[in-house]
Amino acid sequence: MPTEFAARVFALVDGTDAVGFSRLFALQGRMRFGNAAPMTGPEEIAAGIGGFFGTVKGLRHNIVREWYTGADAIVEETVDYFRLTGDTVTVPAVTMWHVDETGLIDDFRVYIDLAPLYA
Repeated sequence: MPTEFAARVFALVDGTDAVGFSRLFALQGRMRFGNAAPMTGPEEIAAGIGGFFGTVKGLRHNIVREWYTGADAIVEETVDYFRLTGDTVTVPAVTMWHVDETGLIDDFRVYIDLAPLYA
């Protein structure tokens, strides 16, 4: 079962709430999604993730395993992407993040191969 914070992270993403998700980040928080260039700050993260959400009908994270040490989290998951064409593709992913002393994310990384999504 995901921690409360992990459940919140993935609920916002699965709800395609780019602005709500971006509010989890510190002002200089960074996010790297796959092989895309890193995004810095809530505004840039909201715009980048919002743009990505426009390429799919929706998505759902299924947490496989979680590891925590202090302020660091590693979450293994499978992600169901609901394509605009109506079909679904599932890909494995690992998401890692670190929260600062205020409880906001200052580093967030998603390791995923999205090639199957756009094939």
